[in-house]
Amino acid sequence: MRARTGAASARHAGTGRGSRLDRVAEQLRQELSRLMLTEMKDERVRFATVSQVKASPDLRSARVLVSATGTDSQRQACVVALRHAEGYLRGELGHRLENLKTVPHLHFELDESIAYSVRIGRMLDDLAPPGGWQEEAGDGNAGEGTL
Repeated sequence: MRARTGAASARHAGTGRGSRLDRVAEQLRQELSRLMLTEMKDERVRFATVSQVKASPDLRSARVLVSATGTDSQRQACVVALRHAEGYLRGELGHRLENLKTVPHLHFELDESIAYSVRIGRMLDDLAPPGGWQEEAGDGNAGEGTL
């Protein structure tokens, strides 16, 4: 079996399922979630979860997407609390993740995808006919026509 060399190895280095970058990002996500759940005492992060971590190719920084419940101001306060706790979190990650030489700098951001989905759902509900979508379909045989 021949080892990959040159452009082929560079092309596949950070891609594909199970690449080191993906594994480290997932490990960071799991550990940060665990820390937020069990170690952090700040009430602002109580109902927040880490939805995704995107690590830079050199693993010097990581973008941490956080999903939080509550009002917009409560969600923003959660991100502020996590940014304030970055030093503590990096220190704890350094103890827990022995496979990393250095722990990446963490950049916390709100994950707007859930809020966006809720907003779209509400808009669709507002567009629904008064009796609901089933009443519009007639006798319940919607989609059973011939081509």
